Amino acid sequence: MNTAAKPSNTAAKPLAVAHRGDPYRHRENTLPSVESALAAGADAVEVDVQLTRDRVPVLLHDRTLERLWGDSRSIDRVTTEQLAELRQGPLAVPTLAEAIEAVAAVDSRRLLIDLDDPVPVAATWSVVTELGAERSVAFCGPVTAMLAVRELAPAAEIALTWKQPRMPVRALLDDLRPRYLNPPFGLVTPEFTAAAAAQGLAVSTWTADLRRTMRRLRDTGVSSITSNRISVLRSVLDGRR
Repeated sequence: MNTAAKPSNTAAKPLAVAHRGDPYRHRENTLPSVESALAAGADAVEVDVQLTRDRVPVLLHDRTLERLWGDSRSIDRVTTEQLAELRQGPLAVPTLAEAIEAVAAVDSRRLLIDLDDPVPVAATWSVVTELGAERSVAFCGPVTAMLAVRELAPAAEIALTWKQPRMPVRALLDDLRPRYLNPPFGLVTPEFTAAAAAQGLAVSTWTADLRRTMRRLRDTGVSSITSNRISVLRSVLDGRR
């Protein structure tokens, strides 16, 4: 993200990114989870976006509401009005707009929007621009989704999710212009980070939940680490026990 180290500066402290908020303390992809992650010192909060039946971007990883909300319906068959009926105390399925506003309320923090496919891209970007939040969000996801983002948003910050040990081909990088290559942590080595830097890319990685993994990744020169345990990651990056 804009506050991240340049690819050549491996001595800088990596960004601490909260995976779906603070899911060990609050249900993932909810506003209490996002707010808890910010309070724990996250530099950015990663969230997943799906579209409701009325084409409103909301925070949800799965295509159905079953796992988190005990409702077997697919999210694309439920309206935002119907979603409100699923509220469980302080917990509800938030809209993307609500999440952007929650993060924008904290200085210098950002929202990392994970898009698995191109379908939600246009509606997502519409919300971002309506709120004037172009500089406070970034995007991650696979090639097809990120190409759709780039077509709508020439200046958007992109982390290309990448699950192969070899680097992307140059033609793809020229079209997509990502700032980050975003592999799972098992692929990250000092050699991988160096190869990415040779292509002008920083490395962001996910999802590290053990201290020893966090320390190993930090020492490879990555620019961003995503974790479900944001307070632990914050303490590792800050050199605290």
